[in-house]
Amino acid sequence: MEVLRLCLMAIFGLVMALVIPSINAQVPEPAPAPTSDATPTLSISSILNKEELANISVNFLNLAKRPELFDWIVRIRRTIHENPELGFEEFETSKLIRNELDKMGIFYKYPVAVTGVVGFSGTGKPPFVALRADMDALAMQEEVDWEHKSKIPGKMHACGHDAHVAMLLGAAKILQEQRDILQGTVLLVFQPAEEGGGGAKKMLESGILDNVDAIFGLHISPMSPIGTVAASSGPIMAGSGFFEAVIKGKGGHAAIPQHTIDPILAASNIVVSLQHLVSRETDPLDSQVVTVAKFKGGGAFNVIPDSVTIGGTFRAFSKESFAQLKQRIVEVITRQAAVQRCNATVDFDTKNRPFYPVTVNNKALHEQFRNVAGQMLGIDKIIAMKPTMGTEDFSFFAEAIPGCFYLLGMVDETKGRFESGHSPFYRVNEDVLPYGVALHASLATTYLLEHQLKSTTRDQNVHDEL
Repeated sequence: MEVLRLCLMAIFGLVMALVIPSINAQVPEPAPAPTSDATPTLSISSILNKEELANISVNFLNLAKRPELFDWIVRIRRTIHENPELGFEEFETSKLIRNELDKMGIFYKYPVAVTGVVGFSGTGKPPFVALRADMDALAMQEEVDWEHKSKIPGKMHACGHDAHVAMLLGAAKILQEQRDILQGTVLLVFQPAEEGGGGAKKMLESGILDNVDAIFGLHISPMSPIGTVAASSGPIMAGSGFFEAVIKGKGGHAAIPQHTIDPILAASNIVVSLQHLVSRETDPLDSQVVTVAKFKGGGAFNVIPDSVTIGGTFRAFSKESFAQLKQRIVEVITRQAAVQRCNATVDFDTKNRPFYPVTVNNKALHEQFRNVAGQMLGIDKIIAMKPTMGTEDFSFFAEAIPGCFYLLGMVDETKGRFESGHSPFYRVNEDVLPYGVALHASLATTYLLEHQLKSTTRDQNVHDEL
């Protein structure tokens, strides 16, 4: 039987490799995953009732809290934490993910967007639902002194992506153990380059998610207590872009400014004028931000430089406001420079730093999330997420596919202060890991069950897609 199983897996992998990323061909059902006799199996009837749906979340949390699974997830997270990799350089992280998926018997596609991995669990047929975890670290030195501190100088997992990967792998393990109840296919999306590289955009461009019906993503939060979640329907995070401008004048001695064209003076006026875009041109009820965070020019106290470089970010909650800001940034910079007899060029460098769309949570998926989280944690543990001017490249997924993004609280006052993301003192409360595992697994399973039941009452013309 083992030989037969391996043969079936090999055939499945060969066929899958031919049809992905288009996800449009007929494939045989994948072979069963290796399971342990000690692994409890959920029981779901062929005709799902409300009570069974309500029990799924609690059952998955119990599965995720098994000591052997928890210890395994922690080991995964610490291994990744010790070996951080920047965007599109996550080769070892990707290798670790693929090794674990191989052990589970989960077929995957690699590479996707350079280092990304997309695994597949379930029937190989619709509906298709995706779960996403980002993989990349940050270019900063870790200052937390602990046993599993980063081994790579100048690189650190300071935003919890190591935990995100570990939780999605944990969910993959549970889903594969319980694959008999999956009424469709779960795509496990391990995404590179969330920190400014637009990895989600590149994964979409690969076509690997073309037929996906819904996608869920999470981020651990140092702002909320453990056992709570935060989310809202509609826009929750701003769209954003970066800009850089070079203002050119004519340098010279600081003692004879009349013989120069001072780009520092021009750039200073530009910085002040850019602030008027929000304070005097924007509806106060339409949240927007323009921040100049870079100002570089000159290297001596008594020399006016030939040029100055400024740079910053702009953010808004609608496509219209974002486009208007972009246009006005160019106009203000170039025209204010001209007033001071300087020339200016503006570069948005969208090839390397793509504009991020507004992150918008789908209303129906948010309602499903509330139901699942309420059943698992209690309805009082769901916090209404206030919109923020921060950005998240999950927005690329949610713009192309109905999506839901939520925050997972990890604060435990008995374990000291938890710093916000991108701090060299950032820590993860590992007790949060089972909650992320269970939410991932519950959201995917309930989505497939509910949408498979709906699809059986509609036209039966269903394609065997993967």
